[in-house]
Amino acid sequence: MKIELVTQIKSDVHVEFMTKKDVAKHQFKKILNKANFEAAQDSVCFLYDQDLLLVGTEDQSPENIRTATASAIKTLKASNVKSASFNVEKECMKAIVEGLILGGYEFNRYKSEPKKTALKRVDLVCKDIKALMKDFEEAVIIAEATCFTRDIVNTIPEDIHPETLAELARNLAKENTLECTILGEKALKKEKCGAMLAVGRASRHESQLIHLAYKPKKKAKKVITLVGKGLTYDSGGLSLKPGTSMVTMKMDKAGACAVLGIIKAISELKLDVEVHAFVGAVENMIGGDAYKPDDVLVSRSGKTIEVRNTDAEGRLVLVDVLDYAQEKVKADYIFDFATLTGACMVALGQYTTGVMGNSHELKHKLYEAANNSGELIGTLPFNKHLKKQLKSEIADICNISNKPYGGAITAGLFLDNFIKEENKEKWLHFDIAGSAYTESPWDVHTYGGTGAGVRMMSEFIKSL
Repeated sequence: MKIELVTQIKSDVHVEFMTKKDVAKHQFKKILNKANFEAAQDSVCFLYDQDLLLVGTEDQSPENIRTATASAIKTLKASNVKSASFNVEKECMKAIVEGLILGGYEFNRYKSEPKKTALKRVDLVCKDIKALMKDFEEAVIIAEATCFTRDIVNTIPEDIHPETLAELARNLAKENTLECTILGEKALKKEKCGAMLAVGRASRHESQLIHLAYKPKKKAKKVITLVGKGLTYDSGGLSLKPGTSMVTMKMDKAGACAVLGIIKAISELKLDVEVHAFVGAVENMIGGDAYKPDDVLVSRSGKTIEVRNTDAEGRLVLVDVLDYAQEKVKADYIFDFATLTGACMVALGQYTTGVMGNSHELKHKLYEAANNSGELIGTLPFNKHLKKQLKSEIADICNISNKPYGGAITAGLFLDNFIKEENKEKWLHFDIAGSAYTESPWDVHTYGGTGAGVRMMSEFIKSL
């Protein structure tokens, strides 16, 4: 589907947004009344004989225009319409582009006969193409990077495992002129990444530490480190997940996919910000060589970790990657993304990303970026009492809390133990366990990966 800016309507169908007040004064109000169309948010009324698709919206806010556009594109793709048009102005440009690209997203890779759509072109009609071109191009880049992220999340574990994820990163580096470093297990042993290596020990696929770097031509205004949890599949290890919980575990690599999508977007936007993406790509399986509850692991930092549950594996991977990243890059900001805990969904619901860290100022900045991008985030506060629940009697720290409460926060506090003192105020942890994947469409998200983190972080980095 081609999307472009035009100055005249030349499409088969024109799409018009309407509020409830607009219905009463519309030229086709009698027909709309017969159709019982009241312009409720995201509702549609297709006037085929008038080549007009009407879409309800509560108001003209970007949030409501975005979801209304997503509703429109689904209706258009289900019809035999070949082209459609929308009137667009600067204030709603990004919302309409995201509604079209994200709301119209489909993942058909494994369909033997994917559904075909007649829709080939969408025109965005404006008075001055030149004045809107930059906003249009930026919106397309970020939305397509989000879909790139979704594609990786949705790819099955037989096709995306640590080695193929590393190959995907190499290809992204070539296409986007990024620096690329890949550490296999031999190099990881030299780096003493004992926690990460333990998690992947029972897999037939070698664990990989991926480092991509985007460096602008001009002097970088800021340096940002992104770290992603890349569990390409998580069986739970010897603390085996129930069968129903193992379905969808291809999404446990969503943090890694997010940081790859973010660096893709930033490199294509050509922002004057240096960005480093670190990914710990591991598969957590069972077998005679699997790591065990009661094991004590030595992390890259030298801190020892008592394993009480092998399904709390993502944090074990992250601590080694975070330590490696902090040593290799002196960053102004460090952000990690991980589908870390089901507890985060219990706390915030399935639509909202949990944010944790030590800097209230930084959390506030990210809240603004999330709000402007259309993503939802909520803060989960650290406290000294929950920190005590990670105490181990035989090692420096335990990989799970000794109590069944505050699981998302104690996971964040576990990571905090491996953030160097000079970086405490620069670091934030994003738990995307709920927001990264959906089996029920919502907002601009279709079934599967949502690309959580890409739009928010692109917005934050743009603001720098």
